Amino acid sequence: MPRIDAFLKLGREQDCSDIHLTIGLPPMVRLDGELIPLKYRELTRDETTTLIMEILGEDEIAQLKEGGSVDLSYNAEGVGRFRINVFQQHRGVSAVCRVIADKVPELSDLGLPSIVSRIAMVNAGLILVTGAAGTGKSTSLAAVINEINTNRNVNILTLEDPVEFLHEDKQGMVIQRELGTHVRSFSEGLRSALRQDPDVILVGEMRDLETISLALEASETGHLVLGTLHTRGAYQTIHRIVDSFPSEVHSQVRNTLAESLKCVMSQELIRVADGRGRRAVTEIMVSTPAINQMIRDGKTFQIPQAMATGRRHGMHLMDQSMLQLVQASEIDPDEAYNRATDKRDFVPFVNNPDLIANSSRTMQRPKKAG
Repeated sequence: MPRIDAFLKLGREQDCSDIHLTIGLPPMVRLDGELIPLKYRELTRDETTTLIMEILGEDEIAQLKEGGSVDLSYNAEGVGRFRINVFQQHRGVSAVCRVIADKVPELSDLGLPSIVSRIAMVNAGLILVTGAAGTGKSTSLAAVINEINTNRNVNILTLEDPVEFLHEDKQGMVIQRELGTHVRSFSEGLRSALRQDPDVILVGEMRDLETISLALEASETGHLVLGTLHTRGAYQTIHRIVDSFPSEVHSQVRNTLAESLKCVMSQELIRVADGRGRRAVTEIMVSTPAINQMIRDGKTFQIPQAMATGRRHGMHLMDQSMLQLVQASEIDPDEAYNRATDKRDFVPFVNNPDLIANSSRTMQRPKKAG
């Protein structure tokens, strides 16, 4: 058994989200958003290198030497699956090991709004899940794929870096491909996917112009495409996609988005009220004639207001979602206050008055001349 498995087992038993292995520090785990050291001595350079290199294959070692980092999925026997990023830094080699749940999550497990389940049943178009790294985008997409797989007789093809949750065939058929193992890039995988008779395509990350362009093309030609972007909110997501293209085709891209974009779900993880865990909080935009026209006209600045008043369509802003959960005593009101764009509605619920005082001083601080 690789020696790293013992640390992975310890981290998993503590219900953490990540295990960090770094030279000069004891193994660290991220628990409820906080980094906590395990009760172990500081790792030496040789020990850390041996722990990590023991689970890498020749191709992964070559990629690490050439590019400075490598992603891989790892199954620790009797422990579970992990997504591991190995990287070089000034101390030497380090690794961050993300815990993958034993079973594929269901939408109800994650507390996601019911509109997500309805959107997952559309036949064609583009669905995006966005947010910063570590906000649970992959987990939410796995739940959406599981929902489709359970209820629709379709061919689902996933492109992942790396493969995380393993899906069994249910009503649908699921083909999972991993970057570096089965395909060299998302764009290459998308080009070949269009020749593999998929109904649904999952793109693990739309990280470059070619991948974004191919995903839009696939969504226009009768496929349901799901993907992720590192953006916060629907408004920013649309700008990110349009600005990826040369300015002379922005109008064409906006028209394509207006036709194909079905839903943008942005999410953050907020500490629950008792501090024992975190839950996903969402912002959702769905396709309506009014939203589509705003996208075509380049008036995306109007979208947040349309979302704020679009609850009958399943839409809401992040602040609205957080406030509802604060009022229901489901999430930490202090963290929600810190994350909120408009903090006024959160003030009555804040437990730590220093937060309000510090926020007020920051807003009142005069700008430096020049």
